[in-house]
Amino acid sequence: MDSDFCGDRRPMDGPETAAARAAPPCQSGPTGAVPAPASGAGLDMTVHDRIIRPIRASVQEVFSTMLGLELEDGEARRETTPPQINEGIVSFIGLTGSWTGTGSLACSGAMACRLCGLMLATDFPAVNEEVLDAMAELTNMIVGNVKTDLEEHFGPLGLSIPTVIFGRNFKAKTGGHAEWSAVRFAWEDQPLLVRITLEPSRRAQLPPRYGYTCAVDV
Repeated sequence: MDSDFCGDRRPMDGPETAAARAAPPCQSGPTGAVPAPASGAGLDMTVHDRIIRPIRASVQEVFSTMLGLELEDGEARRETTPPQINEGIVSFIGLTGSWTGTGSLACSGAMACRLCGLMLATDFPAVNEEVLDAMAELTNMIVGNVKTDLEEHFGPLGLSIPTVIFGRNFKAKTGGHAEWSAVRFAWEDQPLLVRITLEPSRRAQLPPRYGYTCAVDV
């Protein structure tokens, strides 16, 4: 009997037929080609430009809706090194899909306590579990809004569970050598740094693999 696989259909011996050459490549499954990123990305704007605009919009929307605050919109810049935090709170949340990356928020412990106090209508004199949970929720909302906007250009994206770190004299690093798009906001002279890095998934760059058709005697 014949054992069939999707992809180019080539006999083990003998010339290829027209039908064999016309067979489509795999579309799914472990041997299929990974879909290319959405074609809209980078045609008239750089990846950095496409990320910065939704960061600004998302931060202002979340702070206005959830906290009744308007932040001072600061400079946007590219960073070729990961966030370097000497003291305070930094959060990370992963983005996955045909493009992958990381979103990050960073601020002082004092600012985090005040933001959490506004969210829960309670005073927090020091960073505790509730403050860390509040920062995780802010990260999820802000980067989640950005993700929704970016999907129009980069295709469907998934969002991981946020991780929040609080301490002193620590450094954070993500894998790879990606470029970060960063925007610095301010509220009552306290800075809030929002960063996102996004690059094509390595899996999306793998060439398609093809199966073959051959006769098997049983």
